[in-house]
Amino acid sequence: MNRDTSNSVNTQQDFSGEIVVSIENVNFAYELGGRQILSGLNMEFRRGQVVAVMGGSGCGKTTILRLIGGQFAAQSGQVLFEGADIGKMNSAELMAARRRMGMLFQFGALFTDLSVLENVAFPLREHTDLTEDLLRSLVLMKLNAVGLRGARDLMPSQISGGMARRVALARAIALDPPLIMYDEPFAGLDPISLGITARLIRDLNSALGATSLLVTHDVEETFEIADYVYFIANGRIGAQGTPEELSRSTDPFVRQFLDASPDGPVPFHYPGQTLEEDFGVKAQ
Repeated sequence: MNRDTSNSVNTQQDFSGEIVVSIENVNFAYELGGRQILSGLNMEFRRGQVVAVMGGSGCGKTTILRLIGGQFAAQSGQVLFEGADIGKMNSAELMAARRRMGMLFQFGALFTDLSVLENVAFPLREHTDLTEDLLRSLVLMKLNAVGLRGARDLMPSQISGGMARRVALARAIALDPPLIMYDEPFAGLDPISLGITARLIRDLNSALGATSLLVTHDVEETFEIADYVYFIANGRIGAQGTPEELSRSTDPFVRQFLDASPDGPVPFHYPGQTLEEDFGVKAQ
């Protein structure tokens, strides 16, 4: 894929912001002695940045989100959020940390029995003691930011998939978190909704002064809004850099991913026995 990035919004990256999340030499497997999912992983996510984590299916991208959120603990290494080790937090400390993280789940994951307004209000009701009038005003402000103030009384079944994703984004920023995580935010969206969602991620991150972490497969939209990109391969960092740097890269792994090549450093065939061993004939 050859792309013109001259119009990218990221021509002046600022990597001087404080580190919000730091992943230091992390090793992780879901089962003791099982397949290693992440090996010696080192990553940084700084305030004000939109950072993308990309790679093939099953490479460990979503696992990184789960480690940051404290759903799993690394077997070795550290996952630091605002300087504190997530893996060493007790339940109360972990819940306090999670209140400072926003999460946009794949396909939105709205509560189907709650209205649009009540979906966005949910984290505010759970974690604050705001008056009803103030809570409603804050929710309407969040919905206005994603262009859906007029849809406040609708139910999730009454809105489109793209609208549902925007409602979920309003819910994710309800508490003004310093870290917002997105799990495949562009999956299943039509081109218009995809473009709207991408622009909202960039604009809201700038407005909040937050850090956005995107796990995604969508190269074109991601490269338009991201400040920095990590490519994961076999549980390690296969490549990293700004979208401009990666677009110019001649690295075989980067080129395979950007050009959507079926074979390369990430092989088409899963490792196994040779054709001769399986069929008794030599490959031509």
